[in-house]
Amino acid sequence: MDPDADDRQGLLRFPHMVPLENWRNTVAQGRPVPHFDPRDGGIDARLFILLETPGPGDAPVRFVSRDNAGGTQRNLARFLDGAGITRTDMLLWNCVPWIVHAPGARGRPLRRAEIREGLATLPGLLALLPRLTTVVLAGRVAREAAPVIAAGRPNVALFTMPHPSPANVCTSPAVPAAIRDTLSAAAARLGSMYKEGGFA
Repeated sequence: MDPDADDRQGLLRFPHMVPLENWRNTVAQGRPVPHFDPRDGGIDARLFILLETPGPGDAPVRFVSRDNAGGTQRNLARFLDGAGITRTDMLLWNCVPWIVHAPGARGRPLRRAEIREGLATLPGLLALLPRLTTVVLAGRVAREAAPVIAAGRPNVALFTMPHPSPANVCTSPAVPAAIRDTLSAAAARLGSMYKEGGFA
């Protein structure tokens, strides 16, 4: 059980989160969809990072968060900190946002129909992020969102990087190097938008 879950649930009622929570409830339709992390930027985020799908787990309340205990989240938090990306600048989500794994089961590959359905939800989410300038797609499944994002938000800078799961990061030194390079480029993009007056 997440000891901070009650505190974070309370923050979901804050103005930067209410539109996202309403959208999440519409998408869920009875399926287990973790919450956005209200400690992140919410609708004010300038950077959107898209992963693949929530991992297995049966906690009654879950968040898509760099603070989660899993190896992917620990790796991502380390890379984000290294790039100097603050959490209020970003929003973290999954291409397929609901938990596809059966209770107690191990993770499994996503099915094509699940990916298609997940991609179909993205335009509605992107429409809620007026300050968005930069998107990072993490992993093979998330990269499939590139055409959807390009169509819906053509002025947004789009980056791709390897998925930060421990199994992936450990395959080669090139993988963490690529993640660091991508997040550094995204951070530079955020900084340049401040300098150019592209963000108010």
